[in-house]
Amino acid sequence: MVRINSFMRFYEFATIKTTKPLNPAQARIAALKRNVETGQAALKREKDLQRMQKDREAQRKAQQRRTG
Repeated sequence: MVRINSFMRFYEFATIKTTKPLNPAQARIAALKRNVETGQAALKREKDLQRMQKDREAQRKAQQRRTG
């Protein structure tokens, strides 16, 4: 979405096209696509979190071996 401010020139917002509302079938498909994208992002976040926790635990154990 393009934000209009007082410094924009005509050609910057003249190309904004209106979109028609989606029919129910199209809206369902769009929602499913959004859900897929958010699901993939959530999965990536969770994997990254678990990987970081595993790395921290390995560092903690290595430090305990060195000091203990």
